[in-house]
Amino acid sequence: MKALLIVTALALAAQDKDFLTGDEVDQVRLVQERNERLQLYMHFAKQRVDQVESLLKREKAGRSLMIHDLLEQYTKIIEAADVVTDDALKRKVDVALGVKALAEAEKGLLARLEKVRDASPKDIARYELALETAIETTKDSFELAQEDLAGRGQQVIDRDAREKKERDALLSTKEQSEKKVAEKKEAEAQSKRKAPTLRKKGEVAPPK
Repeated sequence: MKALLIVTALALAAQDKDFLTGDEVDQVRLVQERNERLQLYMHFAKQRVDQVESLLKREKAGRSLMIHDLLEQYTKIIEAADVVTDDALKRKVDVALGVKALAEAEKGLLARLEKVRDASPKDIARYELALETAIETTKDSFELAQEDLAGRGQQVIDRDAREKKERDALLSTKEQSEKKVAEKKEAEAQSKRKAPTLRKKGEVAPPK
């Protein structure tokens, strides 16, 4: 079980590379305990919002692009925290403390992001979509954090089972289609082959 958790943790850390710094990825790899990992993700999320607020306080070349990228990173961090939570619940790992910390952090982060939106900075058009996505993602994650963890865990298990069944059905359909294509090709090949005969070379069939 421990080995499986480590493998899963490494896989999740690998997915983090596109929105976390190298140092942050190393920190995630070192934190195997799920509750601590959720708190670490919230720390990273707060840092992104801190940076956004700092950039908005002053004019700076390329500011809007930096804000846009920070908001996208923030959104992926929140999504990663939800993935960690769902994976833990599916494996019957207790993450009550981590989810509580996540909910408390997200409540404050949501208020800060909405404040940025309501202030309507002059360059907001350049990162408005990223900001709205960050807000909606935080709302969704916060709502999930309010749910009964046992019930949420069962929903994750049911969803995974349903998706596996759908994948298996699609695979089966694909295999059947490939089989039909192969059978058709074989039938066409057989129709083109000459029927076996006992006549010698040069002999022709007698007239009917």
